[in-house]
Amino acid sequence: MTKKILIEEIVSIYNIEITFLDSLEECGLLSTNTENEKKYISLDDIPDLERFVNWHYDLEVNIPGLEIINNLLKKIESLEEEKKLLMSQIGY
Repeated sequence: MTKKILIEEIVSIYNIEITFLDSLEECGLLSTNTENEKKYISLDDIPDLERFVNWHYDLEVNIPGLEIINNLLKKIESLEEEKKLLMSQIGY
């Protein structure tokens, strides 16, 4: 069973707006689960959420900017993994 936290608790803990979380969910940066008419997120998603909160509130990056940064970071990680694989294949 995946551990989860209620969205309302997230809003209180991080002192953020629920509309921000709704925007993250709408653009696919955050996934939620609904049980008994209450929304939850997985505790595994907290590091990503914290990163988005910092970028948005501290650096004033808007939602489209968050999407772009997140996509670029994923591409970098993918390229780094591919590089490691290729380097191991040639003996480095």
